[in-house]
Amino acid sequence: MPKNSLNLLVVEDDHAFAQTLMRRLTKYDFNCEHAIDSNQALLLARKLLPDVILLDMKLADESGLNLIKPLRSLLPHCKIILLTGFASISTAVDAIKLGADDYLAKPIDTKTLLATINSTLQENESIRAINIDNDAETLSTEQVEWQHIQQVLKVNNGNISATARQLSMHRRTLQRKLQKRPKL
Repeated sequence: MPKNSLNLLVVEDDHAFAQTLMRRLTKYDFNCEHAIDSNQALLLARKLLPDVILLDMKLADESGLNLIKPLRSLLPHCKIILLTGFASISTAVDAIKLGADDYLAKPIDTKTLLATINSTLQENESIRAINIDNDAETLSTEQVEWQHIQQVLKVNNGNISATARQLSMHRRTLQRKLQKRPKL
């Protein structure tokens, strides 16, 4: 592990998404670990003593919001960034009140995630800033929309009608969007 690397804990029940995040962040000298539930998150937090925690708001049958206070008391100087596929103002307010340092909606591109981590870490001057490449993976609006639709579709177990209702769009509009997958 390079001496300038930062410890990062990804608390995410979606294994594929967590692996993607970790693969992206290891390119920027992060030492990444992955936890899939609250028990594993607390154990790894004690072991790893992360500088940054990326915490999913919805962990299977648990809420990531319930993990913020225990993590904050365990690691008072750690930066906690809540990630969610179901962003709302009320959950953002709740997360910040509970002790999260930032709140981001999924899907998230690498450049935005690194900028958020960087701005959160700059509050602590003893930690170096992360260099953000201009080449970092930036998603287009179509790609972000496609990924969000896929997440909501997954939550609704592939039910097009339920997904369309949740996204506040007509079912046929959703079907047309699903047929036009953007290049990733």
